[in-house]
Amino acid sequence: MQTFEKLRVWQSTRIFVRLLYQATINFPDEERFGLISQMRRAAISISSNIAEGSGRSGKKDQAHFYTMAYGSVLELYSQLILANDLNYLKQEETKLLQDQLNAIGAQINGLKRATNRV
Repeated sequence: MQTFEKLRVWQSTRIFVRLLYQATINFPDEERFGLISQMRRAAISISSNIAEGSGRSGKKDQAHFYTMAYGSVLELYSQLILANDLNYLKQEETKLLQDQLNAIGAQINGLKRATNRV
């Protein structure tokens, strides 16, 4: 088992990615290479940057990857708003996903603070 697999935030992103894939499966076909792809890549980027950051030995390097993960949280949050505006997601789905993203973002900020303290 890798160190990142023990992180609660990384485990949360795994659940979130599955939910996001399920939520985007019924988007219009013309969005396959547009919004669907962007949203899925951003979600995977969150998880990937957390994993990569956890494997870095320097605290500054770790914080950089956690900052990148947080940037992907914000990107995806914006995309959820757009998907809702376009009626691809219902308001309830959007709110559920946004709430989970907010929790993930808070956990990432906790990781960043922890790397800055050491």
